[in-house]
Amino acid sequence: MGLIQMACAKDPNENLAKAQWRIREAAGRGAQIVCLQELFRSEYFCRQQNAEMFALSEPVPGQTTAVLGTLARELKVVLIAPVFERRAPGLYHNSAAIIDADGSLLGLYRKMHIPDDPLYYEKFFFAPGDLGFTCFDSRYARLGVLICWDQWYPEAARAAALGGASILFYPTAIGWHPAEKPQHGAAQLEAWRMIQRAHAIANGIYVAAVNRVGREGPPEASLEFWGSSFVADPFGVLLAEAFTDKEETLVVECDPRRVEQVRQSWPFLRDRRIDAYSPLLERWRH
Repeated sequence: MGLIQMACAKDPNENLAKAQWRIREAAGRGAQIVCLQELFRSEYFCRQQNAEMFALSEPVPGQTTAVLGTLARELKVVLIAPVFERRAPGLYHNSAAIIDADGSLLGLYRKMHIPDDPLYYEKFFFAPGDLGFTCFDSRYARLGVLICWDQWYPEAARAAALGGASILFYPTAIGWHPAEKPQHGAAQLEAWRMIQRAHAIANGIYVAAVNRVGREGPPEASLEFWGSSFVADPFGVLLAEAFTDKEETLVVECDPRRVEQVRQSWPFLRDRRIDAYSPLLERWRH
């Protein structure tokens, strides 16, 4: 698989062009499935509640899926392409289009968990996803796709695993508030890495996290994205990890047989007590 970790410019077309040559690079190195980072066509605009940013949205199918569909067909690769989806006037989603190796639009995932934190004002822009935790049968593997804030929720990873995915992709845009980095930065990065490795272990599934790099925004309201894109195997072993501060195209070989090997030794799915999990459907339980 290929993971594209980029810094983003203000011009969406510049970012799309960079993504295309990065995809070519990944395919040239043997990647069959390539994932781009969350909202890769723009800077992370959710740093402020600015209605002008809705102009960055596009329909699906649209320009991004058309351009990348042509590229996927040429290179015979599966692409995971995050988009700022304009579903209808005034209705938008943080989404990922899954494009099969023949260039067809295989499906769409809409981010289910929408954050609302300082410099991450996503509830201003995005409606919560309504397509569920769908898996996608691509030419090369059955995929699960979740987006950024979804990565903190074990229920989402479990749903993807129960849907038969052998690889779970997390396109991401996460980083440090610069004022917090000296005191909390190392712990925040490690928590992010640890929770996703835990999803790999608990579900016996490959996990790929694809983040951006670079510092975006004015000094008083900026985010420093921490990169560190990685792939963990079904027992959480880090197979590869990118730089925290540099663009990188990460290509990692994943053996699908590893999923069954791990699940045979660590049969967490076998021993689940599905008769006892109804409290998970409640907001809170005393």
